[in-house]
Amino acid sequence: MSVSRRSFIATSAAATLGASSTAAGGSTALGTQARPADDTMKGVSKWDLDTPALCVDLDALERNIAAMQSRLRALKVASRPHAKTHKCPAIAKLQLASGSIGICAAKLSEAEVFSANGIGPILMTTSNVSPAKIRRAMALRRSNSQFVQAVDYAPNARDLNDAAREAGIVADVVVDVAVGSRSGVPAGDQAIALGQLVDRLPHLKLRGIISYDGGAQHIKGFKARLDQTLNRFAPSLETFEAFKRSGLSTEIFSGGGTGTYNILPRADGVTDVQVGSYIFMDCQYIEIGGESNEQVYDDFLPSLTVVTTVLNTYFPKSITTDAGAKALTLNRPGPWVLGEHEFTYNAGSDEFGVIRYETARRSYAVGDKLDLIVPHCDPVVNEYDQLYAIRKDRVEAVWPIVARGKSQ
Repeated sequence: MSVSRRSFIATSAAATLGASSTAAGGSTALGTQARPADDTMKGVSKWDLDTPALCVDLDALERNIAAMQSRLRALKVASRPHAKTHKCPAIAKLQLASGSIGICAAKLSEAEVFSANGIGPILMTTSNVSPAKIRRAMALRRSNSQFVQAVDYAPNARDLNDAAREAGIVADVVVDVAVGSRSGVPAGDQAIALGQLVDRLPHLKLRGIISYDGGAQHIKGFKARLDQTLNRFAPSLETFEAFKRSGLSTEIFSGGGTGTYNILPRADGVTDVQVGSYIFMDCQYIEIGGESNEQVYDDFLPSLTVVTTVLNTYFPKSITTDAGAKALTLNRPGPWVLGEHEFTYNAGSDEFGVIRYETARRSYAVGDKLDLIVPHCDPVVNEYDQLYAIRKDRVEAVWPIVARGKSQ
């Protein structure tokens, strides 16, 4: 562990999660929208919550949202946050209130939940190919005129067109252009041909292109991430230019994420970035390094933590907690204990976490609470029914994670 990362872990509890509302801009419009779903919990100390407890520090969350909006405004692109990160309509509403032009959803069931909870502009970034999903997508488009879905195969485009005709609508569609080989139509002639087909189909409306490079988000070192991202994105950019020359819609040219939010806007024509983890941050992102700090990605504050309780201290240089794989997932690196840079946390057991250490800043007893930065925020959030919104170590709101488990 580098000195800079040690310092980060040791000081985050006080300096980061304790960021004052003054530093975040005082009592903001975002803060006033935080309302408890369970009024009985308001004012309860974070340290009195039953554990494992998923918590978000509101000052840090608000600061992250404001920072992203400010930086993207300077880069002249918009944010279209990926809601698969938080699965929480309350947070989506905060993002829209701050100036985001919409949200992204990875799965149709996520999109349905967000739409049912008052979110209009939704871009679904995964294609719907089964007859059942296509019917559901058209029902969602019929009830939500701002719903847009992706397509990457010609037969699927025809199926969407037929379903839209049966539903009596014109469905909004973007062509998913591949970066790598996970999903999307290959850039170039195949993508252009698909765009032209969608443009001809009478019950589809072409809105543009999405092109997301998931692999670029966690390239370590900003210079390497910059060079590789722009190099890998070049075919998508050429496809975008070909769309324009062909008279196809380029209203949407969307991609990028938290790791490349300040890189992809350097590609001319990009309209928005699909940032997600910036609101919470996690161990995986913090260790990739940023533009101003090669060791620690500190553009955004770690706002999301899991509070866990010490269960056992019998054994030398070992602590057992109540947060295992079901609370933290098995993603790597393992969780980081705020304030204890020498601790190594293993969440390999279903129900228990085990900490090993050589030195500790203090002694720990059964019943003590620890605060953990999570390994990977998206799957960790999906383990919980609710999120405690904390300000000054007190519960200000309890937000249901209503899209939890929505993977269809």
